[in-house]
Amino acid sequence: MPSRESYEEKSLVQKAKREANQEDMLAAALGMRVGPQKPPATFWQPLKLFAYSQLTSLVRRATLKESTPRAEKVHNFKVHTFRGPHWCEHCANFMWGLMAQGVKCSDCGVNVHKQCAPLVPNDCKPSLRHIRKIYSCDLTTLVNAYNTARPMVVDMCIREIESRGLKSEGLYRISGFSDSVEEVKTSFDKDGEKTDISAKAYEDINIITGALKMYLRELPVPVISYDAYPRFIEAAKLSDPEKKLEAFREALALLPESHTETLKYLMAHLKRVAQNEKFNLMNAENLAIVFGPTLMRAPDQDAMTALNDIRYQRQVVEVLIKNEDMLF
Repeated sequence: MPSRESYEEKSLVQKAKREANQEDMLAAALGMRVGPQKPPATFWQPLKLFAYSQLTSLVRRATLKESTPRAEKVHNFKVHTFRGPHWCEHCANFMWGLMAQGVKCSDCGVNVHKQCAPLVPNDCKPSLRHIRKIYSCDLTTLVNAYNTARPMVVDMCIREIESRGLKSEGLYRISGFSDSVEEVKTSFDKDGEKTDISAKAYEDINIITGALKMYLRELPVPVISYDAYPRFIEAAKLSDPEKKLEAFREALALLPESHTETLKYLMAHLKRVAQNEKFNLMNAENLAIVFGPTLMRAPDQDAMTALNDIRYQRQVVEVLIKNEDMLF
C-alpha cells in the first residue's frame, strides 16, 4: 500500500503537469513558445506584455469586491473589433477571432463576448474619458460618471436662476436668444462644471432657463422615463385626491434613482418659482404647461394618442409641483 508521502508526491507532480499544460495553452493563444530557450520574434511577440497586462486586469476585476453603485445602470454594449488578444471580463475566456470578437460598453469600457452581454449585471460605472458631451448624454450615465446626485447642468442653472431670476416676469415662458442658449450648451459640453453662466457672462436670465429646458428636452430618456410614463398618465386621470397621490407615489417608485433625485430638485425649484407668482406671473399651471412636454414624452405611441396625452402631461407636472412636499 503506497505511503501518504508518495501519494502527496504524486499529487504535486500531477498539479505541476496541469499548470504546465495551462502555460502551453496560453502560449499557443499568444503565438509564443515557452521553455528555457529564447522565443523567436513573431507577430504576437510585441503583444506579450500587453496580453499579460490584460489578463492581470481581468483577474483584478474578477476578484475585487467593489461597492454597490449609487445608481444602477445598464451597460451600453456595442459590437467591437479588438486589436490584439482580449479576454471576456465576464466569463474570463479568450475572445477568438480577428474581427467583431465581442462587445464593448461605450460608457465604462468593459469587454465581453456577445453571448455573455445579457448575463452581465447592471453595474455600469461610466468613465469620464468615455463621456464626450453633457447634453444628450443619458442622465444616469452622467451622474455616475461625475459621482453626483444630479446632472451639473440642472444644479448650476437652478442655483443661478434662484440667485437672480425668481422675480423675473415670464420666467421659463419667455425664450432667451437662441444663439446664446446654444453657446451655453456648447460651453457645458466642452468645459463642464467650469462653465460660466453668471450675470457677467449672460445678463439675460432667460438664456439660462433656455439652456436648462434644452438640456431636459435633449435627454435620450426623459426625466419621467418611458417605463413610468403610462403610470403617471393613469394617475393624472384619477379624480379622488387620496387615490391620485397614492398612484403618483407608486409611479415615482418606478423611476431610476438619478431621475427621482433630479425630478425632486426641479419640482422644489418650480414650487419656489410659483411662490413668486405676483412678480413673475408664473403659477404652477403655467409652469406645468411649459415643463409637461419637456419632462415626459409618450413612448412609441401614435400621433393622436400622444396629442391627447398633452393635457395629462400638464396635469402630472402641476400635481408634482403643488404636492412636492408630500410626494418626495
